[in-house]
Amino acid sequence: MGIKLQQMIHFVMVVEEGGFRAAAKRANRSQAALSTSVKELERTLGQTLFETGHKAQLTPFGKVSYPKITQFLSIYHDLDNDLKAIASGHQGKVRIACVPSVAAKLIPSVLAAFCERYPKVEVSLIDDNAAGVEARLLAGEVDLALGNCSHFDDEAISFTPLLSDPLGVVCLQDNPLAEFEEGINWETLLKQPFIRNGTCTLLEPTPARVLSEKALYSVENITSLFSVLELGIGITTLPKLAFPTNETKLVWRPLIDPPLKRDIGIFRLTDRTISPQANAFYSLCVEYLMYTGEALNECIPD
Repeated sequence: MGIKLQQMIHFVMVVEEGGFRAAAKRANRSQAALSTSVKELERTLGQTLFETGHKAQLTPFGKVSYPKITQFLSIYHDLDNDLKAIASGHQGKVRIACVPSVAAKLIPSVLAAFCERYPKVEVSLIDDNAAGVEARLLAGEVDLALGNCSHFDDEAISFTPLLSDPLGVVCLQDNPLAEFEEGINWETLLKQPFIRNGTCTLLEPTPARVLSEKALYSVENITSLFSVLELGIGITTLPKLAFPTNETKLVWRPLIDPPLKRDIGIFRLTDRTISPQANAFYSLCVEYLMYTGEALNECIPD
């Protein structure tokens, strides 16, 4: 029918203001221009909206039209606000996959800041191992992923490094290795039973790979790993972020020969535009986590 939005707005203003003069003032238009706008709406509808000689009095058709038009304008107003909120990143949803150590120690500070700035955005955070995080990103299940860059070698994935996480040795507090607070070389570890875990792939390019190759035990689940370590039947290597801050029975000591680290960063698909919400979370990760690695890197000797 070619009904114009502005014509409907002017019609509602006349009803609400009780006349064309007041409506014209509210619309910041001349009375003649506003009257023409309403007449064009009547022409399009094929019926008059106001009684002749009583310019603010609705006809029966006008009385039927008014609530329908106001309902439409309300829906339009809500849609306009919602779309603008989504476009600015203040409404919608963001989905993130993250390795457990990063989810536990780094994401809370970012998430707190994000929720404060974007309180109406729904956040879905999924913990998974490095391979699972990569698979979820490639499958389109999440918008962003955080983890170890060594697991992301696909050209479809763009990596932004945020911090370096040094590798260290984990053992009981009463283990002789605990005395090496300045650091331990890998050959010293040969004297004790070694427990292999998923992060031991970091040892593979170095002579220290023999530790993993000769391991008596292999434990993938991080919770189970700490339970086994607390039994005192072996030691292992872990990135510092993977070591719990509330641990009392175990200690973490830096591995200084070879000095190893994993690069933690945020990932996105190179051929896909992320939502404004995801982009806001991405920016906060860079803002908050880029400098978090400074404290971790103090553990790595120059």
